[in-house]
Amino acid sequence: MTGKIIKGIAGFYVVESGGHTYMCKARGIFRKDGRKPLVGDLVRFSEAETADSEANIEELLPRTSELIRPAVCNVDQTLVVLAVRTPDPQFLLLDEYLVTMERQNVPAAILFNKADLDRDGMLDRYRRIYGAAGFQVLTSSAVTGEGIPELREFLKGKTTVLAGPSGVGKSSLTNLICPQAGMETGEISRKIARGKQTTRHTELFPLGENTYLLDTPGFTSVYVDAEPDDLRLLFPEIGALEGMCRFTGCRHLAEPDCAVKAAVRPPDQLPEYSGLRAPCGLIPESRYDSYRRLMKGLSERRKYG
Repeated sequence: MTGKIIKGIAGFYVVESGGHTYMCKARGIFRKDGRKPLVGDLVRFSEAETADSEANIEELLPRTSELIRPAVCNVDQTLVVLAVRTPDPQFLLLDEYLVTMERQNVPAAILFNKADLDRDGMLDRYRRIYGAAGFQVLTSSAVTGEGIPELREFLKGKTTVLAGPSGVGKSSLTNLICPQAGMETGEISRKIARGKQTTRHTELFPLGENTYLLDTPGFTSVYVDAEPDDLRLLFPEIGALEGMCRFTGCRHLAEPDCAVKAAVRPPDQLPEYSGLRAPCGLIPESRYDSYRRLMKGLSERRKYG
């Protein structure tokens, strides 16, 4: 039989096939070959022969993609979730994650949750920034239900990783879209204005019509594994200006006649968000600031190891 691993528990794997789930063990040959089944793997497995025996994963089918953190595979897209406020968005953290997905060739979109808390127009600002950068931007409210139909349509027919910091409402959204998930939800810590982590493992939730949602533990940092000279290509709106600077190989930092620096604009000078899927030619200030900070960190890491 063939199926998809939707959860791993202490050496056992829950495999979903034809609307049913099977608890399986992996054959020892995988350990011998240095391979480990991952959530999202398509597998061939044999059913248990008796009530006292176990079903076994016999073969791991070829993977179309593989992520290191979270450790999952066969993902079609990532949806990075941030809150409009409570907690306030951490844009460097978001940009680090977007760079990581770009490097792994996994399409990424952004969802700003808690739209019901947008009382000062910040949501429009965020849409402009990431729309100009070429990302699809969705909004939602787990409280009012705003944006949930659009979110369902975005997920349809895909395996999607739902990622983001703790406290932004990922588990609440998962419960709305997939009530059978029964995800625990938490509150914001007043002392540090940060969410309490409620998702402690990685699990795929089948939503029907070949649609799967993967909720992941919240993250507070992202390790960007890239060479400094590759970073400019991992920011789509910066990569779009490649070759337009005066100097070949321009890092867009201190060099004169830099097309990237000339394109940097504050949010109020960016076009209104219209669901753009390609960079508009202007670079948001906050994105350029993330680029500079990441470039500095990568250069120092390379220099000092």
